[in-house]
Amino acid sequence: MRILVTGASGFIGRAVADALSRAGHEVIRASRRASGADSLAVDMAAVPDAAWWTRQLAGVHAVVNAVGILREQGTQTFAALHARAPAELFKACASVRMPCVVQVSALGADDDATSAYHLSKKAADDALRALPLQAAIVQPSLVYGPGGASAALFNLLASAPLLMLPRRGNIALQPVHLDDVVAGIVALVEHPPRAVTTIAFVGPQPLSMRDYLARLREALGFRAKLHVLPLPEGLFRWAASVASRLPSSFLDSDTAGMLLRGNAAPAGPFTALLGREPRQVEQFIAPASAAQWRRDAALQLWLPVLRVSIALLWIWTGIVSLGLYPVDDSLALLARVGLHGALAQVALYGAAGLDLLFGVLTLALAARHRAGLWLAQLLLIGGYTVLITVFLPEYWLHPYGPISKNLPVMAAIALLWAMDARRRV
Repeated sequence: MRILVTGASGFIGRAVADALSRAGHEVIRASRRASGADSLAVDMAAVPDAAWWTRQLAGVHAVVNAVGILREQGTQTFAALHARAPAELFKACASVRMPCVVQVSALGADDDATSAYHLSKKAADDALRALPLQAAIVQPSLVYGPGGASAALFNLLASAPLLMLPRRGNIALQPVHLDDVVAGIVALVEHPPRAVTTIAFVGPQPLSMRDYLARLREALGFRAKLHVLPLPEGLFRWAASVASRLPSSFLDSDTAGMLLRGNAAPAGPFTALLGREPRQVEQFIAPASAAQWRRDAALQLWLPVLRVSIALLWIWTGIVSLGLYPVDDSLALLARVGLHGALAQVALYGAAGLDLLFGVLTLALAARHRAGLWLAQLLLIGGYTVLITVFLPEYWLHPYGPISKNLPVMAAIALLWAMDARRRV
């Protein structure tokens, strides 16, 4: 068949398009940026009308709409991408009597929906239900798979040995693996229902969030058990509203509300469609991939902590040098290095100011601007270490290790530098 897949550059859309191609179908990949002869450039945010879509559907045997965003940005709005644009596409499908339409919606896009995300998905679902088409509305729960936003978030949470969660993690979830979602969509495309049918794409049974994270943690290969403390819902919602100010954040007020609502449904129809039970959480991560996923999750969790720690180290060192440590004692140490009088004063307060600047910049600069900062920090610590080794060698023998601690600090800075470079690639 010749199949149009919208949202083909996205998490689910790309996987569906690849699977359909592997199955021998001709796939037209529709996304904002065309990247080949088999692609179609279309800006869904501009809401192409049904007449435009009708021209694109010539010779097409099936349509899969996988367009979706988790958060609005600029012109990329829920109303345009989730509701109005799909409705126009579905009208065009009806006008050409498309043999099969699959709409990728979301679990929770129902009469109880309150979030803008769910309400916009429901609007498109209702538009499709009103048309005389052979169509399926698939409503996935949390989809786990490589490159998925929810997978990255839950891997990060699972890598932490201690968490604070609302209701102590007793929130119903029914996560489903990306491969099962794709298999279900391919099955619907190849054997469409006779009328518009809604199917929840979910895992085999509901789990609490706490249980889900514990199982993920075990699948990732962490040995220590997960410990969960209660987090007041009001504090959780406040934290979500703060996180919403970060462009890359998965969490905002809407997603917090959706998580608290729960995300579960009967698995029977999806099991029947697949002809087997959807995979369990323990099967989400292939054993050969567990080590790499574990490293990625641990780095994602601890690198920000490490960066803040390095920043606070510089800031605290600067504050201490400005007077919390006796100035006369600092000047006496500088004298042993050969600095006296006004020159020693300039060295003391100049170094303190530089420490403070390093700390502030470590917190404030974006990753793409930090390479020079990391190099400067390494050179300064290395210079301090050499000077102290030459003029104050007894500090290497101090029981608190004031100089030997420079070595792990430099290693931590080098790691942060390397990981910043990795994120830019």
